[in-house]
Amino acid sequence: MTYNRINSLLGFACGLVATCVYIATVEKTVSWWDCGEFIACAYKLEVAHQPGAPLFLLIQNIFSNLAFGNAGKIAYWMNIGSAICSGLTVTFLFWTITAIAKKILREDKYALLSNCLQIFGAGIVGAMAFSFSDSFWYSAVESEVYAMSSLCTAVVFWGILKWEARAVEEGSDRWLVFIGFVMGLSIGVHLLNLLAIPAIAMVVYFRKATQVSAKGTLKAFVVGVLILGTVLWGIIQWLVGLAAKVDLVFVNSLGMGFGSGIFFSCALLLGSIVYGLYYSHTKHKYTLNTALLVFCFVLFGYSSYTMVMIRGKANPSLNNNAPDNVFSFLGYLSREQYIREPLLKGPYYDSQVVGVKSKTGYRKDQSAYVPFTQIDKYQFDKETFFPRIYSQDGSHQAYYRSYLNLKEGQQPTFSDNFKFFFNFQLGDMYTRYFLWNFVGRQNDKQGYGTYNDGNWLSGIKTLDNWRLGGQDKLSPAQEYDPSRNTYFFLPLLLGIAGALWLYRNNKPYTLVVTLLFVFTGIAIVVYLNQTPMQPRERDYAYVGSFYAFAIWIGLGLIALVRFFKRFLRTHYALATGLSFALLGGPIILVHQNWDDHDRSEKSLARDLARNYLEACAPNAILFTYGDHDTFPVWYLQEVEGVRPDVRVVVLSYLTGDWYMQQAKQPTYRAAGLPVTIPAEKTKKGVRDYIPFVDRQLDEAVDAGQLLQFVTSDDPEYKVQLSSGEMENYFPSRKVKLDVDRADVVKKNAVPSYLQEAIVSTMEWEIPTEHLTRADLTILSVLENNQWNRPVYFSNMLPSDLKLGLDKYLVNEGFTSRLMPVAATEESTEKQSGQAGLVNMEALYHNIMHTYNWGNIKNARYVDTDSFRFSSMYARDIFGKAARLLLANGQIKQAGEVAKKAYDQLPARVYAMSDAVNYADIIDSLYRSGQPQLANNMMDRNLNYVAEHMEYLHQLVVDKKNLSFEWNDIQVGLDSVDRYRKILSDAKEDKRLARVEGLRRQYQNWYGLE
Repeated sequence: MTYNRINSLLGFACGLVATCVYIATVEKTVSWWDCGEFIACAYKLEVAHQPGAPLFLLIQNIFSNLAFGNAGKIAYWMNIGSAICSGLTVTFLFWTITAIAKKILREDKYALLSNCLQIFGAGIVGAMAFSFSDSFWYSAVESEVYAMSSLCTAVVFWGILKWEARAVEEGSDRWLVFIGFVMGLSIGVHLLNLLAIPAIAMVVYFRKATQVSAKGTLKAFVVGVLILGTVLWGIIQWLVGLAAKVDLVFVNSLGMGFGSGIFFSCALLLGSIVYGLYYSHTKHKYTLNTALLVFCFVLFGYSSYTMVMIRGKANPSLNNNAPDNVFSFLGYLSREQYIREPLLKGPYYDSQVVGVKSKTGYRKDQSAYVPFTQIDKYQFDKETFFPRIYSQDGSHQAYYRSYLNLKEGQQPTFSDNFKFFFNFQLGDMYTRYFLWNFVGRQNDKQGYGTYNDGNWLSGIKTLDNWRLGGQDKLSPAQEYDPSRNTYFFLPLLLGIAGALWLYRNNKPYTLVVTLLFVFTGIAIVVYLNQTPMQPRERDYAYVGSFYAFAIWIGLGLIALVRFFKRFLRTHYALATGLSFALLGGPIILVHQNWDDHDRSEKSLARDLARNYLEACAPNAILFTYGDHDTFPVWYLQEVEGVRPDVRVVVLSYLTGDWYMQQAKQPTYRAAGLPVTIPAEKTKKGVRDYIPFVDRQLDEAVDAGQLLQFVTSDDPEYKVQLSSGEMENYFPSRKVKLDVDRADVVKKNAVPSYLQEAIVSTMEWEIPTEHLTRADLTILSVLENNQWNRPVYFSNMLPSDLKLGLDKYLVNEGFTSRLMPVAATEESTEKQSGQAGLVNMEALYHNIMHTYNWGNIKNARYVDTDSFRFSSMYARDIFGKAARLLLANGQIKQAGEVAKKAYDQLPARVYAMSDAVNYADIIDSLYRSGQPQLANNMMDRNLNYVAEHMEYLHQLVVDKKNLSFEWNDIQVGLDSVDRYRKILSDAKEDKRLARVEGLRRQYQNWYGLE
């Protein structure tokens, strides 16, 4: 069997093994974050969030057909699509490693058995180590773009090595054309693939140069970066921007139809390419001809984005940014709805806005493009080069000060700016993720700079204790946490050995792999310029960098073999090196990572979405907020067809004119929102922002009158802004809405036991300094709905998005229903000291008969996103219901709810917050005559508190600069006090004595009264 045949078969074998592992651990249904949206959009070819991923959606749509009409299996097959893409990535990584190893070892006659075994062994070790690495495995088992994006990176890097090996052959440059095509295709998946361009440019230079020099190397690098910029901005955005300007001239100046300028631009571009190819061919300008062919095939690949405009024109139910014309399409590509992070120049976090720089935008009207003025960026009183501590968000500012040890009012300096970049962005947001994959991981809880969550961890106790403290007092929950993975530096050391061996034997390839490593890692850190307190860990963005390091891991095998050959015979050195490399690479990784990457038992995201929908009354309007309470709901409606009568509206999207108009339209069996504001009054650039101007009005303003006032074009209803423009404003925060009690009762808008609490007038106060389109939409719904359709708000919504309606939102579990009722003794959560209406009938019914709980009781592993919800269940669903039922004297029902919690919630404690979150459930179990269950839960929680407080106290001893850890300490102290009262009331003397002992111990530790 030839070398090439063995190489091909082994590569496919590695990919097959990885794919089988991924399929065995793949999630059976929808997962968190963007997966729900991607699955829904892929299934019906709809328009996903900016900047889109049309090729990904098209390919995933193919996988959806493997469900053969079983809607419940569509998400599973799309997840398998990611698993297959990930397996193919492993295959191409194997071939990449063997190509590099073969190039270096050929001087030693690679056909010899020893060298062949080293080459193939290197491919197996590197490819399988990467396949079982933490971040790559995470993306491999869910329907997200990152698995397919990694495949694109793997293919183009493998492609350039194929070209390099055949560069002297006739027609070899077809590989460059192939690379251009794959890169064009990758734009329709994710832009991360483009970061391989500088490394590719270096391969071309080293192969073509007759003599390599520092100047030539630098020049090639600059050319690579310029090509990257040309594709990233020139082709993806500026080419479309140019077509938009041409279309503007054709439509507005020449009076032609929409799209005529685009057709002309495309024809001109096509003609230019054809002429350029003809000219370069006839004049024998080979380099120009190849460059034009590569450019042409990049455009071919990029053409997958025509799906976005085609489907945007069709206006499907999910149609983000409504890209039905060239200007909205350009806004879609440029991610205009997202905040732009400053890159080279920007403010400090304490800088003050001193001005606004505006630009002219265009929107499509009936017969022309209409210009409007929009904010481009803010101007600040002080700015800096390379801004890293720039966010004006209050929580971010507090984090900056804490992280940099700056006092309130102390101004940050340029050195603080760089300190944050190196310590936080490069340290916490990259190096920490890198070491997760090749050294070990403390746990999967999100890290905010504490010693006990989200750190890298080696498993070498002395070192870990020096860095993190408390390792001698780890609780069993920490020590045996499935997400605690320790590799003892072995994969890292193997990769370093491979990098050093490559450097000694081939410096050009060392530079190539290093550039791939840096541009897919550190360069992303610089470009993203991320703020602290991210909603999730971002390690998935740097997988390309980990891919590059896996090449070094594979070559580490050869380094080991060469080392052992100094002491052993060749075959013993081979066996020893391969054994060490396999154990220190793929074997330790798969052993440590399997349990916390096995998602085969998960279903919480789907069940959470079902809970939102099934608890809504017929024909309801459901206002949601973000990823977790929206995307799984979209999936369930769009794919599985659950509750198509519920109109789901994302409040955070409603600030966009396009979404406000979409919300008025019906979807499936759900009518659109009853909003009567004419579209021209909220078009892009019109009433984007309506400020508050206090007119000292004594009485509340009627909601309808307020809406008429802020949507009026009468100059008397406007105020002059500092820019000189006239703009609408709202004159009072106090708003009212008259209520027809008989009509409310007739339409069953309020449960019977709350009908006595119906008010004649709803009055509330708007909490913000300005109104958005979302606020106008809610006002219009209030005015026109007339209680014909039930209106729900997700309980994940922040208060400032609810227009101040909180006191009329009646909690029913995961959602709160808008009702014109005043608080009563029976409806208010009075014992907790928190204001808020609760519909106990609906809450009890939902818990006992409607809600599902996602198999979190029996799952061997609950991931951090699912844990957050299980903790919320304990506190805000089960605990709240049980507490209120007890307060109302409904002891039996409280016991039933507590028993349901016992049966459905995880048997394991995941965080100190659980100790308090489960308190009401335990209390209800005692009070309802279920002491055995209460004791089981109490013992479990007390064991966790005692063990974890021992660990936290050791942290206090080992480390003097604790921050958020004190929150856990305070929660532990609070839980002991809470349990003390519960056990005292329950006459559980034995356990009460234990709690008293713990309390005395903590009093001694912390000097408490």
